[in-house]
Order: sequence, then structure tokens, then C-alpha cells
Amino acid sequence: MSTTYSPTSSAQPTASMPRVFSVFKGFWDAAQEWRKWERLRADLSSLSDRELMDIGISRGEVDYVASNRDSDPRGIRSAG
Repeated sequence: MSTTYSPTSSAQPTASMPRVFSVFKGFWDAAQEWRKWERLRADLSSLSDRELMDIGISRGEVDYVASNRDSDPRGIRSAG
């Protein structure tokens, strides 16, 4: 028994390329989000306790604030 493959049947279908692209885009987007989180966390961690108090967070809230950039840890939205 012999199996023969023609060049047209062994080629990747073009429909899978957008899926492959979206997988890599998902990984890229996740890596970029992680970098933003890590940078914000590092910046906040480098502040003194007084500086953190001035912006209204404590040292224990740094990870929460970095993870939830769109929300206020006290549940209060700032005007503006």
C-alpha cells in the first residue's frame, strides 16, 4: 500500500493563518499587559511610604492597584 501526497493537498490551508496569527497576537498582547503591570508595580514600589500616602494608597495596595489600573482601591472614582 502506497500513499502519495500532491503539493496542493499537503499545503496548509489559508484559513488557518488568521487563527495562527490570532494565537500569536494573544500571546503578544498578554506579554505587553504583563510588562505594563510589572512596570507600574515597580514604579509604585519604588515610592516612599509618604509618596504613596500622598496619592492615596498604602504599600499593601501596590499589587492590587497595579493589577486593577482602571479602578480605585477605595471604590471612589476620581473626578476628571
